[in-house]
Amino acid sequence: MKDLKRTIAIVCGGDSSEHDVSMHSAQGLYSFFDKERYNIYIVDVKGIDWHVELEDGTSAPIDKNDFSFIENGKHIEFDYAYITIHGAPGENGIMQGYFDLIHLPYSTSGVLVEALTFDKYVLNSYLRGFGVNVADSILLRRGEEYNEEEIEKRLGMPCFVKPAADGSSFGVSKVKNIDQLAPALRVAFMESDEVMIEGFLDGTEISQGVYKTKDKSIVFPATEVVTSNEFFDYNAKYNGQVQEITPARINPDTAKRVAAETSRIYDILHANGIIRIDYIISKDKEGNDVINMLEINTTPGMTATSFIPQQVRAAGLDIKDVLSEIVENQFK
Repeated sequence: MKDLKRTIAIVCGGDSSEHDVSMHSAQGLYSFFDKERYNIYIVDVKGIDWHVELEDGTSAPIDKNDFSFIENGKHIEFDYAYITIHGAPGENGIMQGYFDLIHLPYSTSGVLVEALTFDKYVLNSYLRGFGVNVADSILLRRGEEYNEEEIEKRLGMPCFVKPAADGSSFGVSKVKNIDQLAPALRVAFMESDEVMIEGFLDGTEISQGVYKTKDKSIVFPATEVVTSNEFFDYNAKYNGQVQEITPARINPDTAKRVAAETSRIYDILHANGIIRIDYIISKDKEGNDVINMLEINTTPGMTATSFIPQQVRAAGLDIKDVLSEIVENQFK
């Protein structure tokens, strides 16, 4: 008799500095999914080593022809891939292209959206055309010459130096004076061939998740990020050096405007599944709140303490139901 439960792969790992973070997200997702409704497997993708973790502690290689595997002599095919790779190849369109080729539904946005949102500079340039506020920035490619004085004149100090394509704040530095620029660029170029130098926005940092199905649109309560670190860096994100307040302590009218902007950006991108958008709420000369988009995370962290599970709880929802809705939306 055919198993009527859908078989889902939680696809994790990846080739970036965020491999271990992704593995933690996979464990979180495994604990969240409805096991009575789905057969769940964790698939670790690293380079050309793709394997599925089995219940007995062993692993089985994935057949890349159809993303299947053998367990106890039985050939098992997946019905759906929940991608939680942070960084390449799961957040930049490559994994999505593979799944498109083999016609396997997946949880994230498509190839173009993933590639677009993975490159911070390209994303900012694109969304600016839709009237989204973003910080001024300069793109540098490896080996290109640059003029420190011109950078300081245009962006001011402090500024941020970050890999154009990466996440988890690896390679990100806050540059307080021009002498710190060259060392910060060296660190960023270790993570990416393109580096973005971004103007500093002073204000309250918040992060907001959203997902939409054919039937509904859910924007979660925003989380306020308060860290004693220079910025929301890797240690703040993953080693607890941060205070996260959900819902964020912002003006109710501003909270409504942020939620509307989050929904609008989701639609502009034709996104799919859960995405998380980070903002800085700054002040204009009259003291009014200004919403500035920082970056978009299309495979947000999914550990028990990550923003999205926190926001789901704050919205009075059950993460198990949210994940089921996202999966089933692909089959409607």
